[in-house]
Amino acid sequence: MKKTRAGLRTAALLAVAALGLASCSSSGGAQDSGDSDSGGQAASTPKYKITLVTHASAGDTFWDIVRKGAEAAAKKDNIELQYVNNDNASQQATLIQNAVDAKVDGIAVTMPNVGPLTSAIANAQAAKIPVIGLNAGYNDWKEQKLIGYFGQDESIAGQAGGQRLAQEGAKKVLCVIQTQGQSQLEDRCKAITTGLGSAGSVENIYVNGTDAAATQSTITAKLQQDQSIDHVITLGAPIALIAVDSIKEAGSSAKLATFDTNGELVAAVKDGSVEWAIDQQPYLQGYEAVDSLWLYLTNANTIGGGEAVLTGPAFIDSSNIDAVSEYAKAGTR
Repeated sequence: MKKTRAGLRTAALLAVAALGLASCSSSGGAQDSGDSDSGGQAASTPKYKITLVTHASAGDTFWDIVRKGAEAAAKKDNIELQYVNNDNASQQATLIQNAVDAKVDGIAVTMPNVGPLTSAIANAQAAKIPVIGLNAGYNDWKEQKLIGYFGQDESIAGQAGGQRLAQEGAKKVLCVIQTQGQSQLEDRCKAITTGLGSAGSVENIYVNGTDAAATQSTITAKLQQDQSIDHVITLGAPIALIAVDSIKEAGSSAKLATFDTNGELVAAVKDGSVEWAIDQQPYLQGYEAVDSLWLYLTNANTIGGGEAVLTGPAFIDSSNIDAVSEYAKAGTR
């Protein structure tokens, strides 16, 4: 029997909630690479080289969590891991091609703007290098013929957020998009609108996520201009922290929620300045992307049975913030 979207959403939430306590979004970043140390339980297996290519921008601490998960898996699996990032899709494609030219054994990649990446991904596959997706590219990974995908379905996550906003009585929601042209961010706001339904309306606003001062000014001005906005939802933890100051500066009574987390965001939920966060479990995304490549290289295993493995959405709020904050101190939530 074909599952309904609501059924899928419920299943995803239950599964991820169980994983969550046991265990993105971005523009303008320079390359950053590093190698992990070996010495894990897989030390007797060949030392493979894997490159993780993300669209992280400079200063976006969400990606520190992804990277930490990837490095943990690399250490366990005796993998030499290189982490590189650029928020420009053309530059991201160059980083993928560099990994192909270096003859790495596997590539993990985020795909917020898949068009410019297609050729480099195809080159990797032609060179018999397995490629796996994570975080961004849920709608494109199958078409790109990747061996798997770890992340959240933005439609499920956004609708869950919209439904929660409706339950909280939201009438006018401001959805803050920090980077134009990234499909997963646009999908989030669109799905929030669907989830909110007839209970209220959603207005999108675009900000420059790499310029904190400009972002704060833009959000503040909008809240001052439209005092009917009663809820603000941001699409990344750093933007949420900026929005906290915007709401204060504007003298607004709007409540604030967000997608994604970092250590400061977890603290903001704990002190009540952010109501809740939709967590896609970035540590898990990085860990599983690297570990799944190792499983594929060592045993031709694939994870997911031909479907994406959903790592979210899970809600972080006052009901579970104490448990989550303990992991945030270690940099894994």
